[in-house]
Amino acid sequence: MAVEVSLASLTKSSISQYNHGLKLWWDFCVGNKFDPFILNFNNILSFLSDLFNRGFSYSNLNTVRSALSLILSPEVGSDARIKRFFRGVFKLRPSSPKYKHTWDPTIVLSHLSTYYPNQDLSLEQLTRKLVTLLILITAHRVQTLSLIRVKNIILNEDKIQIRIPDRIKTSGPKSFQPILEIPFFHEKPALCVASTLQHYLGRTETLRTPMISNLFITFRKPHKTASTQSISRWIKSTLAECGIDTKIFTAHSTRHAATSMAARKGVSLDVIRNTAGWSASSRVFAQFYNRPVLEEQSVANAILGLL
Repeated sequence: MAVEVSLASLTKSSISQYNHGLKLWWDFCVGNKFDPFILNFNNILSFLSDLFNRGFSYSNLNTVRSALSLILSPEVGSDARIKRFFRGVFKLRPSSPKYKHTWDPTIVLSHLSTYYPNQDLSLEQLTRKLVTLLILITAHRVQTLSLIRVKNIILNEDKIQIRIPDRIKTSGPKSFQPILEIPFFHEKPALCVASTLQHYLGRTETLRTPMISNLFITFRKPHKTASTQSISRWIKSTLAECGIDTKIFTAHSTRHAATSMAARKGVSLDVIRNTAGWSASSRVFAQFYNRPVLEEQSVANAILGLL
């Protein structure tokens, strides 16, 4: 029972990551004839050094350390020798932001504004428009969008509220579950996320079986709950359609683009943190997300801009 309760503290993605690290640990121990369930810091350091020499990053090694702490002892994370090893890893192979720059959201918004009126769009176009707009204005992860359930969507006069009771990556004992607030944007109906959401709900109502409670469903038959992988693929294909280099930028880059643009427009850091689901003390935005927009200007572009 204690094991089940302990495992409940982990998300599915964490368990998946831990499984990989623990398999490597098992293979290492079997190959060297060590007992994988006995706490031996020399063996752990030897194992981590082997992974480092194979090119593992600081982040990857830290995940492995967490996995070992789970099955061996919390001392794996607090031991002075392990700590010193990780300080060395950080100096030799420091973590760095995934992107040195980001893309301009106005490019995507301009393209999506042509996806209008909503009633003339195919289900695929409507779905891709909604997921991309929603992830841009909320600055949340794809995981959050995949957990939206129809019953948790609350329609108000001036906005739509979406409650996310399911556990997400930023969930914790001292953190609140997110409530996404989607205001009606009457000034630009082509980009109004709230009305696009309303239209999507109406379009998909008859396509849902009683077993489907999530908002997003696949747009090809048989219609079923859309996975995080499907939603990521839809966003990425929309970015590519807008001319964003998807060899560099993934669906998750929307989080960088949206929060960086908000900061440039003067939105306070507290509001950005609250919207994106970061804690008040979090340095994640400043360290990893606040990226300048990549601007490429050529003579041809400058001349054509005069027209």
